[in-house]
Amino acid sequence: MRLKFASYNIHKAVGADRRRDPDRIMRVLREIDADVIALQEADLRIGERASVIDRAAIKDSPWQPVEIAKRPRSLGWHGNALLVRKEYRVLDAQPLDLPTLEPRGAARGDIEVSGIRIRVIGMHLDLSGLRRRDQIKAVLGHAEQCAPVCPTVMMGDFNQWGNRSGAMQEFRQNWHVLDTGRSFPARQPIARLDRIVTSDEWGCVEQHVHHSATASQASDHLPVVASLELPNI
Repeated sequence: MRLKFASYNIHKAVGADRRRDPDRIMRVLREIDADVIALQEADLRIGERASVIDRAAIKDSPWQPVEIAKRPRSLGWHGNALLVRKEYRVLDAQPLDLPTLEPRGAARGDIEVSGIRIRVIGMHLDLSGLRRRDQIKAVLGHAEQCAPVCPTVMMGDFNQWGNRSGAMQEFRQNWHVLDTGRSFPARQPIARLDRIVTSDEWGCVEQHVHHSATASQASDHLPVVASLELPNI
């Protein structure tokens, strides 16, 4: 079974031209056409924390949101949202609180695809290296406690430059950090801030940064994408 995963910090839909344009974000998502998508900064940070993407636009798309929002107008939790294809069944969903001095969280969704349970965790980690390490430990701890054990993909804006340094050292045994490429800043990317991390069950067929004309304008990050397969299932 092969699936395409994508992670995208949409910067509250504010692009390089400083205009908030959710429709532009949706055009980028349609360009990628991923099966499972993790979004960061998907909600406003003030007031009712409303989703920056209208629910009607999502309803008119190939995807459905994994319902983890605690606020009625939010799409995600602390801006972390998950979208999956409408034909997939959402088995379980949970917002996660992460240890930090400022509000941070993660979103976990278990979905069923062709009879197989898959776990996805989207996150947006802290700017502080010490806090990032604690947050990754918290997410890994949560994943280890989830039952049943199943193929897992973690995605998000890790705010970490090196693949093997700092907080990324927490992904040792049983996890693979993909080298999807430089994703920030969108116009001339120099940093690998956005990551996709897989459990042992997954094989990576292809990985890249999605760099289109629309994507370079829609947000300050570019999306990262990976096609993954489960060869032994």
